[in-house]
Parts: sequence; structure tokens; C-alpha cells
Amino acid sequence: MSQIASIVQTYDDTTDLRAKLRKSERAYKMKSLALIAPLFLFILVCFAFPIGTMLSRSVDNPEVNTSLPATTVALSSWDGQALPNEAAYAALIKDLVNAKENGQILALSKRLSYEIADFRTVISKTLRTLPNDSVVSKRDALIETDKAWGDVAYWKALKQASSKLTPYYLLAALDHRFDSATANIVKAEPNQSIYVDIFARTFYIGAIVTVLCLLLGFPVAYWLAMLPEGKSNLLMICVLLPFWTSLIVRTAAWIVLLQSDGLINRTLIFLGVIDAPIQLVFNRTGVIIAMTHVLLPFMILPLYSVMKSIPSNYVRAAISLGAHPFVAFWRVYVPQTYAGLAAGGLLTFILAIGYYVTPALVGGAADQMVSYFVAFYTNKTVNWGMASALGSLLLIATLLLYAVYGKLTNQTQAR
Repeated sequence: MSQIASIVQTYDDTTDLRAKLRKSERAYKMKSLALIAPLFLFILVCFAFPIGTMLSRSVDNPEVNTSLPATTVALSSWDGQALPNEAAYAALIKDLVNAKENGQILALSKRLSYEIADFRTVISKTLRTLPNDSVVSKRDALIETDKAWGDVAYWKALKQASSKLTPYYLLAALDHRFDSATANIVKAEPNQSIYVDIFARTFYIGAIVTVLCLLLGFPVAYWLAMLPEGKSNLLMICVLLPFWTSLIVRTAAWIVLLQSDGLINRTLIFLGVIDAPIQLVFNRTGVIIAMTHVLLPFMILPLYSVMKSIPSNYVRAAISLGAHPFVAFWRVYVPQTYAGLAAGGLLTFILAIGYYVTPALVGGAADQMVSYFVAFYTNKTVNWGMASALGSLLLIATLLLYAVYGKLTNQTQAR
């Protein structure tokens, strides 16, 4: 009996110990969650919510269905083959009157003009001579006001624009549009097809700047990694010094240096390299030079952190075994820096394609990147849908780049 009691007591002690351990683990998890809760809340409020709002604006389409609710309902069952019935015309007249009283005409006309260019004129003309309630045939009265109301294409465009969600802005950002006549996605008109070229220009400038930062940053990072720690830390201050200066100040300084009467042109003329000043600012050359200077530290720092951890005796061992110093450096040292190269290249490229201030100040009209047009649609034309669509595509491109980087990193670690 004593043995059984001992076993039972041991079992009870073990069960109690496990319960205490689970309780301790729960307490530890709750403390950890409490510590990271403020950071999580900050990320949610300051990053996730604004990004989600931006993404939703790229497909949000509230103007027509808010301004013309009765017309939207009347057109929901319309097959789009012939003109709508009398009820749709009556609903349109009623909605236009209410929209005018509520101050919604401007937003309504602006949205419909995206579908058909002269829809704004049609709305304005119709509002000036709206039929009254005593008119028997609302259809005939509206068509008499403007012949556009007798055209099925205008009603198709109105129905298309009345949905709560629309692919219009995303398609326009890719130089495409939805043709309501054929119900197909087609290419936009040549005079409106500009955004694919803008994205290509953005990625091209970003790639050039990244390559230049790599060519300039790799030897600097290698030199800093090979120096004694005291000298390396001292020179690292010079690399970090640009972070302590305003971006606008650095960009303005490059405008002064690169202008026709600036220091660089004067020096080249003094050395006899050129006979007359060359255009280095307000063009793509100036944009690339200024952006390379601004983004160079973002390439040096990841490379330096990786190079600092690489043992120098690997290269010396390869040389002692008969390898040429360059071959030893290229085949032994450089492969160990791939993680820094990938991190620095990705960071520099992502920052480059999202740049706004430097191209706007140093570049010309043909050198503006996607971020410039996002700011243009946000601040000047107040076209939130188009601004959000361009920003969303840029965000998608960034996430794809990060996914590729993650995949390449995993493959490298697997090897």
C-alpha cells in the first residue's frame, strides 16, 4: 500500500508541476504580448491602416452610386441593348436635382468624364434645362435637352461607373481601359498611354542608381572592413554624415554643384576637359548623380556588416595554396558577401523607385518618376483613385522584389 501511495503522490506532484509550468508559460506569453502590444498597435495605426486605405481607394467608386442612387437601381436590371425604360429617365432627372441641391455635381461630372470625355458637358447642359414633373415623356424631354441621352454608349458608361467598385484606376495605371461597347479590356488611346513608360523609367533609373551604388559602395565597404576598428569607426562617421543633413539641403547642394556655372563645370573647364559648360542638372544625369550620392550609405552599411564578419584567413589560405590574389578574392571572398550584396541592392533599389524630392528638384519633365505623379494626383488634381492605383502598383512591385529576395536568400542558406 505504501508503494501505491508513493506512486500516487509522485503522480500528483508531477501533475501539479506540469500545471505550474503551464501557468508560468501562460504568464510569460501574456507579458511578452503586453510588451509588443504598443508596437503592434503603432504598426497597425501608422502603417497597416493607411496602406489598406490606399489600396481600397484604388478600386473605390462612390461618386455615381452616391449621387445617382435611384438611377443606379433602375439600371441594375438593364441589359444594355436598347435605351433604358422611362423609369430610368425619370430616376435620372430626380437624382440630378437632388445632386445639384447636395453639391455633388462636380464629383459626379468629374467621374463620368473619365468614361466619356464630354460627359461633363452633357451633365452641365442637362442641368440648365432639366424637364419639370409635368412632362409626360421624361425620355423624350431628356433627349431633346441633349442628344447624348439617346445614345446607348452614354448609358452604358453611366451603368459601368455606377458600381461601388471599379477596375478603372488600376487599368488606367497600366495604360488599359474597359470598353463598355464591347465589354472587353483594351489598350488606352496613345495620348493617354503614359504610365507604363513612367514605370519603366522609374525601374530603369532605380536600376542604374543601384548599380552605381554597388560599384562605388563595394570597395568602400571592403576598405572599411579591412581597416583596424578604431580607424574604421572614425571613417564610418563620414559614411553616416549625410544622414544628419536634410535631403532637401543635399539635393539643393547638388543643384549648385551641377549648374552651368557650378563648381564641377568650372573645374572641368579649368582642367581643359571641356571647352563650354555641359548640362548636368535638370536632366537624367543630374537625377542619377544626386540619387546615387543620397542612397550610397544604404549600400555601404549592409555590405560592411557582412564583410566585417568574414575571416581574412580564408583568402590568405587560398593564396598560400597557389591561387592568384584576384582569383582568391573573387572565388573565396566575394561569394561570402552575397547576402550583403542582395540586402544592399534590394534596399537601395526599393528606396530609389520610391524617390520624389530629388527627381522633382534636379530632374526635368522627362525624368519624373511614379512618386511624382502620385503627389500630382494627390495634391493638384485631387484624384485619389489614380494616386492610389499608382501607389498600389508600386507597392506590389516592391513586395514582389522582397519575395524574390526572400526566395534567393532561402536557396542560398539551403546550400
